[in-house]
Amino acid sequence: MTYGLVVRFETKADGHRRFVELVEENARASVAREAGCLRFDVLISAAGNEILLYEIYRDEAAFADHLASAHFKSFDAGTRDLIVSKQVTAGVLKQNAKAPEHP
Repeated sequence: MTYGLVVRFETKADGHRRFVELVEENARASVAREAGCLRFDVLISAAGNEILLYEIYRDEAAFADHLASAHFKSFDAGTRDLIVSKQVTAGVLKQNAKAPEHP
């Protein structure tokens, strides 16, 4: 079953810019290098230091592969001192398709 998660970060004000650089690099590497990573979006709040990640993986095993990857480990180590808080919500993903438009 498809596995998805949303991760909410609050960054330190003085670390926000660096965190954005690192998370964007991690997202690009995840999509490019991991066959099981189907989507990895980064939403940077227009106000404040909040960043949301929306990630979709083929299954939980693909997510475990992501956590074991060198690019994730580098991101994780490089951002630990840049964040105030982190919240993760994960589970089975039920996708919805856009309904066709009516004439």
